[in-house]
Amino acid sequence: MDSRPYYRTIVLSDIHLGTAYSKVDQVSDFLSGVNCDRLILNGDIIDGWHLQKSGVKKWKPEHTRFFKILMKMMENCGTEVIYVRGNHDDFLDHLAPMRFGGIQIVHSYVLESGGKRYFVTHGDVFDKITSGMKWLAKLGDVGYTVLLRLNSLYNRYRTRRGKPYYSLSQVVKQKVKRAVSYISDFESVLADFARDRGCDGVICGHIHHPENRMIDGIHYLNSGDWVETLSALTENAEGAWEVVYYTDWMAGYERDGAHVIPIIPVAS
Repeated sequence: MDSRPYYRTIVLSDIHLGTAYSKVDQVSDFLSGVNCDRLILNGDIIDGWHLQKSGVKKWKPEHTRFFKILMKMMENCGTEVIYVRGNHDDFLDHLAPMRFGGIQIVHSYVLESGGKRYFVTHGDVFDKITSGMKWLAKLGDVGYTVLLRLNSLYNRYRTRRGKPYYSLSQVVKQKVKRAVSYISDFESVLADFARDRGCDGVICGHIHHPENRMIDGIHYLNSGDWVETLSALTENAEGAWEVVYYTDWMAGYERDGAHVIPIIPVAS
Protein backbone atom coordinates (compact mmCIF):
# COMPACT_ATOMS: atom_id res chain seq x y z
CA MET A 1 0.00 0.00 0.00
CA ASP A 2 1.32 3.46 -0.94
CA SER A 3 1.68 5.47 2.27
CA ARG A 4 2.51 8.77 0.55
CA PRO A 5 -0.06 11.55 1.11
CA TYR A 6 -2.46 12.17 -1.77
CA TYR A 7 -3.46 15.60 -3.06
CA ARG A 8 -5.84 16.49 -5.84
CA THR A 9 -3.63 19.44 -6.84
CA ILE A 10 -0.15 20.70 -5.92
CA VAL A 11 1.07 24.15 -6.99
CA LEU A 12 4.77 25.06 -7.00
CA SER A 13 6.39 28.26 -8.23
CA ASP A 14 9.64 30.19 -8.14
CA ILE A 15 12.08 27.28 -7.87
CA HIS A 16 14.62 29.23 -9.97
CA LEU A 17 16.60 26.25 -11.24
CA GLY A 18 20.02 27.45 -12.38
CA THR A 19 20.61 29.85 -9.50
CA ALA A 20 22.90 29.18 -6.55
CA TYR A 21 20.10 29.60 -4.02
CA SER A 22 17.49 27.29 -5.53
CA LYS A 23 16.49 24.55 -3.06
CA VAL A 24 16.13 21.93 -5.79
CA ASP A 25 17.02 18.98 -3.52
CA GLN A 26 14.29 19.93 -1.08
CA VAL A 27 11.58 20.38 -3.73
CA SER A 28 12.62 17.06 -5.30
CA ASP A 29 12.33 15.36 -1.90
CA PHE A 30 8.87 16.86 -1.47
CA LEU A 31 7.63 15.69 -4.86
CA SER A 32 9.08 12.21 -4.41
CA GLY A 33 7.10 11.85 -1.17
CA VAL A 34 3.60 12.74 -2.45
CA ASN A 35 1.00 11.67 -5.00
CA CYS A 36 -1.22 14.08 -6.90
CA ASP A 37 -3.61 14.16 -9.84
CA ARG A 38 -2.47 17.56 -11.04
CA LEU A 39 0.82 19.43 -10.61
CA ILE A 40 0.86 23.11 -11.55
CA LEU A 41 4.32 24.61 -12.07
CA ASN A 42 3.37 28.24 -11.75
CA GLY A 43 6.30 30.08 -13.27
CA ASP A 44 9.99 30.77 -12.65
CA ILE A 45 10.72 27.05 -12.41
CA ILE A 46 13.76 27.36 -14.71
CA ASP A 47 15.61 30.65 -14.26
CA GLY A 48 16.37 31.53 -17.87
CA TRP A 49 17.77 34.93 -16.87
CA HIS A 50 20.61 33.33 -14.88
CA LEU A 51 21.20 30.48 -17.31
CA GLN A 52 21.51 33.01 -20.13
CA LYS A 53 24.29 34.76 -18.23
CA SER A 54 26.13 31.70 -16.91
CA GLY A 55 25.40 29.10 -19.59
CA VAL A 56 24.80 25.38 -19.19
CA LYS A 57 27.54 25.06 -16.54
CA LYS A 58 24.88 26.07 -14.01
CA TRP A 59 22.70 23.10 -15.02
CA LYS A 60 23.48 20.30 -12.55
CA PRO A 61 22.49 16.64 -12.05
CA GLU A 62 20.07 17.65 -9.29
CA HIS A 63 18.16 19.79 -11.82
CA THR A 64 17.84 16.77 -14.11
CA ARG A 65 16.67 14.69 -11.12
CA PHE A 66 13.83 17.16 -10.56
CA PHE A 67 12.47 16.60 -14.06
CA LYS A 68 12.96 12.83 -13.78
CA ILE A 69 10.72 12.90 -10.71
CA LEU A 70 8.08 14.75 -12.71
CA MET A 71 8.21 12.06 -15.39
CA LYS A 72 7.88 9.33 -12.76
CA MET A 73 4.82 11.07 -11.32
CA MET A 74 3.28 11.19 -14.78
CA GLU A 75 4.10 7.55 -15.48
CA ASN A 76 3.27 5.99 -12.10
CA CYS A 77 0.42 8.21 -10.89
CA GLY A 78 -0.97 9.63 -14.14
CA THR A 79 -0.18 13.13 -12.85
CA GLU A 80 -1.12 15.93 -15.23
CA VAL A 81 1.57 18.64 -15.36
CA ILE A 82 0.62 22.23 -16.21
CA TYR A 83 3.56 24.59 -16.69
CA VAL A 84 2.57 28.27 -16.51
CA ARG A 85 5.32 30.52 -17.80
CA GLY A 86 6.79 33.16 -15.54
CA ASN A 87 9.02 36.16 -16.17
CA HIS A 88 12.28 34.27 -15.49
CA ASP A 89 11.24 31.45 -17.84
CA ASP A 90 9.77 33.76 -20.48
CA PHE A 91 11.68 31.76 -23.12
CA LEU A 92 8.50 29.63 -23.09
CA ASP A 93 6.52 32.51 -24.62
CA HIS A 94 7.09 31.17 -28.12
CA LEU A 95 5.93 27.66 -27.13
CA ALA A 96 2.76 28.43 -25.20
CA PRO A 97 0.14 27.21 -25.56
CA MET A 98 1.39 23.70 -26.21
CA ARG A 99 0.41 20.21 -25.11
CA PHE A 100 2.57 17.11 -25.42
CA GLY A 101 1.88 13.89 -23.56
CA GLY A 102 0.64 14.79 -20.08
CA ILE A 103 2.25 18.24 -20.06
CA GLN A 104 0.68 21.58 -20.94
CA ILE A 105 2.68 24.80 -21.35
CA VAL A 106 0.43 27.85 -20.98
CA HIS A 107 0.45 31.57 -20.25
CA SER A 108 -2.41 31.20 -17.76
CA TYR A 109 -4.92 28.56 -16.72
CA VAL A 110 -8.41 28.26 -15.24
CA LEU A 111 -8.70 25.55 -12.59
CA GLU A 112 -12.05 24.04 -11.59
CA SER A 113 -11.83 23.17 -7.89
CA GLY A 114 -14.64 22.28 -5.48
CA GLY A 115 -17.25 23.87 -7.72
CA LYS A 116 -15.20 27.07 -7.94
CA ARG A 117 -13.09 28.63 -10.69
CA TYR A 118 -9.54 29.77 -9.99
CA PHE A 119 -7.52 31.92 -12.37
CA VAL A 120 -3.93 30.60 -12.33
CA THR A 121 -1.12 32.97 -13.32
CA HIS A 122 2.49 33.43 -12.30
CA GLY A 123 1.60 37.07 -11.61
CA ASP A 124 4.41 38.97 -13.28
CA VAL A 125 2.07 40.51 -15.89
CA PHE A 126 0.31 42.27 -13.00
CA ASP A 127 3.60 43.70 -11.74
CA LYS A 128 4.22 47.03 -13.47
CA ILE A 129 7.96 46.74 -12.83
CA THR A 130 8.55 43.30 -14.36
CA SER A 131 6.05 43.78 -17.18
CA GLY A 132 6.86 47.36 -18.15
CA MET A 133 10.49 47.93 -17.16
CA LYS A 134 12.40 44.68 -17.61
CA TRP A 135 15.78 46.36 -17.10
CA LEU A 136 14.67 47.60 -13.69
CA ALA A 137 13.32 44.15 -12.79
CA LYS A 138 16.71 42.62 -13.66
CA LEU A 139 18.43 45.26 -11.55
CA GLY A 140 16.14 44.31 -8.68
CA ASP A 141 17.00 40.65 -9.31
CA VAL A 142 20.68 41.48 -8.86
CA GLY A 143 19.87 43.22 -5.58
CA TYR A 144 17.87 40.22 -4.39
CA THR A 145 20.78 37.90 -5.24
CA VAL A 146 23.16 40.08 -3.20
CA LEU A 147 20.69 40.02 -0.31
CA LEU A 148 20.55 36.21 -0.48
CA ARG A 149 24.35 36.06 -0.45
CA LEU A 150 24.50 38.24 2.65
CA ASN A 151 21.73 36.14 4.16
CA SER A 152 23.76 32.96 3.54
CA LEU A 153 26.85 34.38 5.25
CA TYR A 154 24.80 35.63 8.19
CA ASN A 155 23.09 32.27 8.65
CA ARG A 156 26.42 30.43 8.68
CA TYR A 157 27.32 32.66 11.61
CA ARG A 158 23.98 31.87 13.29
CA THR A 159 24.36 28.11 12.67
CA ARG A 160 27.77 28.07 14.36
CA ARG A 161 26.07 29.54 17.41
CA GLY A 162 23.17 27.10 17.36
CA LYS A 163 20.62 29.68 16.23
CA PRO A 164 17.77 28.99 13.73
CA TYR A 165 17.58 30.23 10.13
CA TYR A 166 16.82 33.92 9.73
CA SER A 167 15.49 35.38 6.46
CA LEU A 168 16.65 38.90 5.74
CA SER A 169 14.50 39.23 2.63
CA GLN A 170 11.35 38.17 4.47
CA VAL A 171 12.07 40.73 7.19
CA VAL A 172 12.49 43.39 4.51
CA LYS A 173 9.14 42.43 2.99
CA GLN A 174 7.42 42.54 6.36
CA LYS A 175 9.08 45.65 7.80
CA VAL A 176 9.79 48.02 4.94
CA LYS A 177 6.72 50.13 4.28
CA ARG A 178 7.12 50.23 0.49
CA ALA A 179 7.56 46.44 0.30
CA VAL A 180 4.43 45.86 2.41
CA SER A 181 2.49 48.28 0.17
CA TYR A 182 3.79 46.54 -2.97
CA ILE A 183 2.62 43.12 -1.79
CA SER A 184 -0.78 44.47 -0.75
CA ASP A 185 -1.28 46.24 -4.09
CA PHE A 186 -0.20 43.13 -6.02
CA GLU A 187 -2.68 40.94 -4.13
CA SER A 188 -5.56 43.39 -4.57
CA VAL A 189 -4.96 43.81 -8.32
CA LEU A 190 -4.97 40.03 -8.83
CA ALA A 191 -8.13 39.60 -6.75
CA ASP A 192 -9.89 42.30 -8.79
CA PHE A 193 -8.79 40.67 -12.05
CA ALA A 194 -10.10 37.26 -10.96
CA ARG A 195 -13.43 38.84 -10.08
CA ASP A 196 -13.61 40.55 -13.48
CA ARG A 197 -12.93 37.21 -15.17
CA GLY A 198 -15.86 35.62 -13.33
CA CYS A 199 -13.56 33.51 -11.14
CA ASP A 200 -13.93 32.77 -7.43
CA GLY A 201 -10.21 32.79 -6.70
CA VAL A 202 -6.72 33.39 -8.01
CA ILE A 203 -3.56 31.27 -7.70
CA CYS A 204 -0.21 32.97 -8.25
CA GLY A 205 3.47 33.13 -7.28
CA HIS A 206 6.09 35.72 -8.32
CA ILE A 207 6.47 37.72 -5.08
CA HIS A 208 7.86 34.82 -2.97
CA HIS A 209 5.23 35.44 -0.32
CA PRO A 210 2.97 32.40 0.43
CA GLU A 211 -0.61 33.23 1.30
CA ASN A 212 -4.07 31.68 1.68
CA ARG A 213 -6.77 34.23 2.48
CA MET A 214 -9.92 35.93 1.28
CA ILE A 215 -9.75 39.39 -0.31
CA ASP A 216 -13.20 40.97 -0.68
CA GLY A 217 -14.84 37.63 -1.43
CA ILE A 218 -12.03 36.34 -3.70
CA HIS A 219 -9.89 33.42 -2.53
CA TYR A 220 -6.27 34.56 -2.93
CA LEU A 221 -3.61 31.82 -3.00
CA ASN A 222 0.14 32.31 -3.43
CA SER A 223 2.49 29.32 -3.53
CA GLY A 224 5.57 31.16 -2.23
CA ASP A 225 8.97 29.95 -3.46
CA TRP A 226 11.76 27.37 -3.19
CA VAL A 227 14.55 29.84 -2.52
CA GLU A 228 13.70 30.81 1.06
CA THR A 229 10.18 29.97 2.22
CA LEU A 230 10.18 26.45 0.66
CA SER A 231 6.41 26.34 0.35
CA ALA A 232 3.71 24.81 -1.84
CA LEU A 233 -0.04 25.00 -2.23
CA THR A 234 -1.99 21.77 -1.85
CA GLU A 235 -5.63 20.90 -2.54
CA ASN A 236 -6.93 17.83 -0.75
CA ALA A 237 -9.61 15.37 -1.92
CA GLU A 238 -12.35 17.58 -0.40
CA GLY A 239 -11.18 20.68 -2.27
CA ALA A 240 -9.63 22.43 0.75
CA TRP A 241 -6.46 24.46 0.09
CA GLU A 242 -3.45 24.76 2.37
CA VAL A 243 0.02 26.31 2.31
CA VAL A 244 2.50 23.52 3.09
CA TYR A 245 6.02 24.34 4.27
CA TYR A 246 8.85 21.93 3.58
CA THR A 247 10.22 22.07 7.14
CA ASP A 248 6.80 21.11 8.57
CA TRP A 249 6.29 18.42 5.93
CA MET A 250 9.72 16.86 6.54
CA ALA A 251 8.88 16.48 10.24
CA GLY A 252 6.77 13.47 9.22
CA TYR A 253 9.48 11.89 7.05
CA GLU A 254 12.92 10.35 7.34
CA ARG A 255 15.68 9.89 4.78
CA ASP A 256 16.60 6.48 3.38
CA GLY A 257 19.58 7.07 1.09
CA ALA A 258 18.38 9.27 -1.79
CA HIS A 259 14.71 8.81 -0.84
CA VAL A 260 12.40 10.19 1.80
CA ILE A 261 9.89 7.84 3.41
CA PRO A 262 6.99 8.48 5.81
CA ILE A 263 7.64 7.98 9.50
CA ILE A 264 5.09 5.41 10.65
CA PRO A 265 4.15 5.98 14.31
CA VAL A 266 4.79 2.98 16.57
CA ALA A 267 1.68 1.94 18.47
CA SER A 268 2.04 2.23 22.21
